[in-house]
Amino acid sequence: MYSFLALGDSYTIGELVPLQQSFPYQTAQLLRTQKIEVSDPVIIAKTGWTTDELNAAICEEGIKETFSFVSLLIGVNNQYRGRSVDDYEREFEQLLHKAKSFANGNPNHVFVLSIPDWGVTPFAQDRDAATIAHEINLYNHCNHQLSQKNAVHYLNITESTRANGTKPTYLAEDKLHPSALEYEIWAKKLAPLIAFALKNAP
Repeated sequence: MYSFLALGDSYTIGELVPLQQSFPYQTAQLLRTQKIEVSDPVIIAKTGWTTDELNAAICEEGIKETFSFVSLLIGVNNQYRGRSVDDYEREFEQLLHKAKSFANGNPNHVFVLSIPDWGVTPFAQDRDAATIAHEINLYNHCNHQLSQKNAVHYLNITESTRANGTKPTYLAEDKLHPSALEYEIWAKKLAPLIAFALKNAP
C-alpha cells in the first residue's frame, strides 16, 4: 500500500468542492484504477497559507513517518499578499527539502505543481490581470528552477488554469477556485508521473 502526502494551500484541499474531488484524492483514485494501491492522501494544507505558514504547520504537525510520494503546491498567497520573490525562493527551498525528507530522501518521488493564475477568473475582474500573470510567472520561474536544482518532478498546471479560468464549469461557486473538472485535469497529468516513478523505483 503506497502512501501520499500532499502539501499546499486552498488548491490542495480543493476549496468549495468535496474532499474526494480535490486533486490529491482524484490522483489517488486514478492510480488505483491502474492497480496501484494507494491509501487516502494525508493533506497538510489550508486556504490562505503562504510558504512560511506551511513551513510552520509542518513543524507543528510533527510528522515522523515517511511517504511513498509527496506533492507540493504553494505560493499563490505569497503573490496575493505582495510578498517578495526572494522570500518565496528561500522558503520554498526549505519546503522542498522537507518534501524530500518525507519522501524518504528520494527526489524522484516529489512532485511540484506550478501556481495557478487566479487573475483570469471572474473573482479578479477588477484587478490587473496582466500584473497578476507577470508576478505568478516570476514565482513559477522560481519554483521551476528550484525543482530542477533539487531534481524533483515539475508539473505545469498554470496554462490550464489560464485556459479554463473564465469557464463557469471549471470554477467553484466563488468564481475563484477550481471546480472538480479542473482538478481532474491536474490529476490526469500527475497520476502517470507518479505511476512511472513508483514502477521504476530502484
